Amino acid sequence: MASRQAAGLTDYERLREENIRRNEAILASLRRKADELSAAIKSSSKRGQGRPSNQPRKKPAAKTSPGELRRSLRLSQLPPSHSPDAEPTPGPPPVPRSTSFSSSLASSIIESASLAPPARARADGFDAGKELVLTPANVRKVVPDRILGVRVLPLVDRTVVAAGNKLGNIGFWVVDGMVEDEDGDDGADGLFEYLPHRGPVPAIVAHPAAPQKIYSCSYEGEICLMDLEKESFNMIQLCDYPVYSLCQAPDSPSCLYFGDGNGELKLLDERMGKVSSTWDSHDNTINSIDFHPEKRHMLATSSTDRTARIWDLRRLKRKKEESLKVLKHNRSVQSAYFSPSGSMLATTSLDDTVRVFCGDDFDRSHIIKHNNQTGRWISTFKAIWGWNDTDLFIGNMRRAIDIISVGGDDSSLSASNSASLESEHMTAIPCRFSAHPYKVGHLACASSGGKVFFWTRA
Repeated sequence: MASRQAAGLTDYERLREENIRRNEAILASLRRKADELSAAIKSSSKRGQGRPSNQPRKKPAAKTSPGELRRSLRLSQLPPSHSPDAEPTPGPPPVPRSTSFSSSLASSIIESASLAPPARARADGFDAGKELVLTPANVRKVVPDRILGVRVLPLVDRTVVAAGNKLGNIGFWVVDGMVEDEDGDDGADGLFEYLPHRGPVPAIVAHPAAPQKIYSCSYEGEICLMDLEKESFNMIQLCDYPVYSLCQAPDSPSCLYFGDGNGELKLLDERMGKVSSTWDSHDNTINSIDFHPEKRHMLATSSTDRTARIWDLRRLKRKKEESLKVLKHNRSVQSAYFSPSGSMLATTSLDDTVRVFCGDDFDRSHIIKHNNQTGRWISTFKAIWGWNDTDLFIGNMRRAIDIISVGGDDSSLSASNSASLESEHMTAIPCRFSAHPYKVGHLACASSGGKVFFWTRA
């Protein structure tokens, strides 16, 4: 029957039937191989007892020692490790240009330090808003990266600015003249750079009676002495906690008061080589320490615990003593500085205020609203007094300097933003300030890019 049907097919129909039979044979062969492969995979899966493919592989648990304690990043004042705002892991610290102090810079400062220090400059009729100018020649990149501490050294006939950055560098800028080493390796353009610290440098101090000895501190717990007579850096104190603020006693250059991150105020006597006294003065980081210019026994501190406090050193005999005055704020207080006469105290807080206190008990105050939100990458603002009791200088986010005018009498107090110092040469936000103690109208301001802008009288 099939042969008879096949005999009746045309050539095209016979070719089509042959193609169909060949394709069916190929498909049958493929199905057979697929069944064999599937059986092999199932057998292998049963022997290995593997995990389902849709479950992620578990990571081995990190090994921790039984005595190791977990530390909160918030309490350690660090950004979250997975936050987009977290700073990248820093590389190795930069190599310093020199491990010893430049002999040419040292001799220049020592020569000026030999002159008897005059009284601190006062300028009651000085108009900072009209008289201060910034020229291109008075702009320098003193250190790499963000500056946390800046100081105009107390020299009578010379202007030298010291700046400390977040990497541990301290740079010196001889503003009024070029001082270079004989070999030409340092001092180019009046700049000298060193690396005495392992971490951020928030404070640099030098006493008017001994400006040849420059002290600095760091977040790594180091207090360093730059002795220009010996032309070297020496670490005189190493703490197991960060040091955030540093100040010298007015009547004793070798007595250093410093504050840590736990709110303790400590006294280091360099002659004894140890911390002689400790007081629980705050509940959090001490951000600034400042002595009264007339009453040498009185000092002011500011803290992250939202307070500024005034102390009488004659009463600080126990570990914890009551302060003379507690000035409360709504957020962290970054600074508290006495005016040149000591009759007023100015504080800067992250609650976006600059406050001025006056009176015998500093019980009268005036609040000036000011944007103090600098963000993570810019050093916080700290308002400082100029050369009189009427001018406060503080940076703003518009790359300018706000001048706050303070006035009043025994019965009233007033303060307001009276002027702003602006310049096309101010290419960064000014964060930290220092005024020359003997030259009216000489103002240094530092930025987060390592630059120092030095304003002078027109």
